[in-house]
Amino acid sequence: MALTDIQVKAAKPAAKPYKLADAKGLYLYVAPSRLRSWRMKYRFCGVEKTLTFGPYPEVRLSEAREKRDAARALLRDGRDPGLEKRLAAAAGAQDSENDFRTVAIAWHELHKAKWSSTHAADVIGSLERDVFPALGGLPIAKITPGMVLETLRAVEQRPAIETARRLRQRMSGVFVYAIACGFGQSDPAAIARSAMRPLPAKGRQPALVDLEDAKMLLAKAEAAAASPVTKIASRLLALTAVRSNVLRRAEWTEFEQLDGAAPVWRIPAGKMKLTAARKADIREEFVVPLSPDAVEAIEAVRKLTGRSKFLFPSARSFHNAMSENAIGYLYNRLGYQGRHVPHGWRTTFSTLMNERAEREERANDRAVIDLMLAHVPRNKIEGAYNRAAFAPRRRELAILWAQLLLEGSKPVAELLEGPRR
Repeated sequence: MALTDIQVKAAKPAAKPYKLADAKGLYLYVAPSRLRSWRMKYRFCGVEKTLTFGPYPEVRLSEAREKRDAARALLRDGRDPGLEKRLAAAAGAQDSENDFRTVAIAWHELHKAKWSSTHAADVIGSLERDVFPALGGLPIAKITPGMVLETLRAVEQRPAIETARRLRQRMSGVFVYAIACGFGQSDPAAIARSAMRPLPAKGRQPALVDLEDAKMLLAKAEAAAASPVTKIASRLLALTAVRSNVLRRAEWTEFEQLDGAAPVWRIPAGKMKLTAARKADIREEFVVPLSPDAVEAIEAVRKLTGRSKFLFPSARSFHNAMSENAIGYLYNRLGYQGRHVPHGWRTTFSTLMNERAEREERANDRAVIDLMLAHVPRNKIEGAYNRAAFAPRRRELAILWAQLLLEGSKPVAELLEGPRR
């Protein structure tokens, strides 16, 4: 007869182990040590075997019967339930070893040698910031397209649609690597692609082209409740009109003669918007003459981030560069979404300084302004000549731009007040 809950509960240890039979091979094993466990005797390929389902009372009688019935179903299909249990345990152990974070780091280590150091840092930084918090600890084989899409939509809603699309490509690379290594079965990031928001139509980045409007944005950003590092990054970006990615990855070693008469920012070719061949040519480095106001901003932020290799490190780690969206978030919070983006300072500088050159009938300044934005096509000889020939005027224009933009603004030292990193 089948056991009852009362009989199971009443089973006491004896001098020798004994069994209380239930039905269809299931029984309760009672040991002298007070251990009681559910077991099942079965035969597979003519060999008698035992399957353990777990201890009582953690596993109740009803649950033990469900496990027995599942094991008998496997036997009917010609499968050994004991072997299936061991395989499932091995798969679970593999899952725990091959979570998304572990596999992503291995994928990154494999590929980073072919990337520039800047790009390699950007790739792992984006995963650490936007993917690992949600998916990093999950077994890579168990991640679904829906999980990937939810992670990417959080990035899209910032809004950072281009960032989300780059992130999806990087996640897809991790999943394909996992498949090749036997850790995964599919690429859910490839499936999620069809449900992502489309890129906006190509066009000029939103930018303010009125000097008073530009000064007002800078003043609002510097008066906002935000990190002093972000505020100073915003000011230096506006003063230099470099690409925002170049600014956020700026390293202390790139700045020269800050205490001299001709301070410069020497940007490595690998960080510039160039072809792969030109990025590898050290002669393609770009030199930015710095105004005294730019130098003051650099020296001010040194007090906060001088221990990092980056002028503007991530809020989460001094070892990584600032998030590509940090300044943009600040502008969006101030109501400038769709009106001005960090990259827009290049348009602001170009528009206002070219208009000024036209008013003052300085036609030659247009070429200098284009060079300051790294717009002039350069070959190796012509590039070196232009940089040398225009250096004095470039410095003059940088100083003039700083005077126009910062007129009436607070001293950079006051930006140091507020929450520090």
